[in-house]
Amino acid sequence: MIPRELRPLFWDVEWQTFDPASYPDYTIARILEYGDREAVTWLQRTFSQQEIKRIISNERRLSPRSANFWALAYGIPPDDVAALKEVH
Repeated sequence: MIPRELRPLFWDVEWQTFDPASYPDYTIARILEYGDREAVTWLQRTFSQQEIKRIISNERRLSPRSANFWALAYGIPPDDVAALKEVH
């Protein structure tokens, strides 16, 4: 279940029944894109660093701004971040 203070980040799901562990890609990407410090702290307690880094590297729906920030924060080279690659 999602903590009360994070529910506004998940405006498009039934948060009463939503299980973040069942949808890690969606949950992690949503918090990386829209979350504040409190949300990120929850994220880091809930998911492994490896799983967060996987999303930063593979999630194309992150904005370039968020993708760049999190790549820097987690030491991921920009060339390894899908959201920062040009689509041809």
